[in-house]
Amino acid sequence: MIANRARLRSARNQRFQRQQPTVEERMAAGVALRQRVPRSSHADWSPSAQRPDPINVLQHCDCGRLQELLPIRYGRMKQSPFGFYRGAASVMAYDLSRTPATGIRLQACGDCHAANFGGFASPERRLIFDINDFDETLPAPWEWDVKRRVSFCGKLAWERVVAAMPSVTWRRAIENKCVVIPECTHLTSGIPG
Repeated sequence: MIANRARLRSARNQRFQRQQPTVEERMAAGVALRQRVPRSSHADWSPSAQRPDPINVLQHCDCGRLQELLPIRYGRMKQSPFGFYRGAASVMAYDLSRTPATGIRLQACGDCHAANFGGFASPERRLIFDINDFDETLPAPWEWDVKRRVSFCGKLAWERVVAAMPSVTWRRAIENKCVVIPECTHLTSGIPG
C-alpha cells in the first residue's frame, strides 16, 4: 500500500515537473497552425448538400427539454431574428462542425453572444466580465465561439446600423472583426440578458 502511494506520488510529481514550452515555442506552434489553417479559410461558408433541415435539428434537441416549456421557447424564437439566433445554437453548431479548425479545443460557451456575458463580483471582491450562460456549453474548437460572437455582432450591426451604410463599408467592417466586436459591445449595451 505504501509503495503504491509512493509510485503514484512519483508519477504525479513527474507530470507537474514536465518542461513547459517556452513562449517562442508556443508562438512557433501558433504560426504553424495558422499556416495549416489560414484566416482566409474562415471567410466563406456554404451549406453542405447533406445539411439537415434546421427545424429538424431544433426538434432533435428538444428531446431532453421540458415539453411544457417548448411553446415558450419557440414563441421567444419567433419574436425576432435575435430571438431565433439565441435559440438556434444547435443549428449553428452543426454548420460550424463542417468549417476549418486548428484542432485547439476548449469548453466552448456554445451560445457566445453579447447577451450571455456580464459583470460579476469575484470571491476576492473584484469585478470580472465573463460568460453567464452555460446551458449550451460543449467541448469544441475555439473558433466556434469567435465565429458565433462575430456573426452575432454582424447581425446586430445589420439590424441597428447597416441600413444607412453602403454595402462596401459593411463588408469591410465584417472582414475587420476587431472593428465589429468593440462596436457590437456598444450596440448591445441596452439588450436585456
